Amino acid sequence: MEIARAAAGLFMSRGLKATRAEDIAQAAGIAPRTFYRYFASKEEAVAPLYTTGAERWAQALRDAPADLPLPQALEHAVRHMFTPGAGVSAASWEWVRTLIRLALSSPALRQVWAEVCHVSEETVAEILAERARTEERPARGTDPDDAPAGAVPPTPHQRFVAAVASAAVRVAVEGWAMTTAPATGPDGPAESALRNLAVLRGTEWAEQPTG
Repeated sequence: MEIARAAAGLFMSRGLKATRAEDIAQAAGIAPRTFYRYFASKEEAVAPLYTTGAERWAQALRDAPADLPLPQALEHAVRHMFTPGAGVSAASWEWVRTLIRLALSSPALRQVWAEVCHVSEETVAEILAERARTEERPARGTDPDDAPAGAVPPTPHQRFVAAVASAAVRVAVEGWAMTTAPATGPDGPAESALRNLAVLRGTEWAEQPTG
């Protein structure tokens, strides 16, 4: 993570084009060959920072009360993760703004951001699948301890819901990052994400029947 922070700091102070991988290595106190042991390019060096945000979002959804219907669980996760001082500090949001702006202005960084978002979407789909299994157990009269070992892969519908919900949140954060609006208030990422999710309330969130 020290390398990622060093890279982000240099991208912010010098700009992406003016920063070399060797500069990042020097700022992180490592040899250039050590840098290339972990990252193939200077752009990839900030991937851990993007990943940390994505993991916090997934964890917020995982920690949402199990008895909440899915739309409310997603909103609960948004309020926790995207409210400054709850999941992310107010100061960190300014780093988020800059990193997202860099990602949207650089094709190479955009690719790094897109890959992190894709992995996050897959994780959200797995969380939705687990929530669905948890909801089914009482209805079937089974004991959670009797559940079969191993995770059951998400269904196509759960992947679809994960993709839509993830896009609603991603677009909110990207849209906010391109403005000068504070991280709190009606134009902040939390309220924007909640508005996007509200549009989806008419969607059939339950598992779609097959056959």
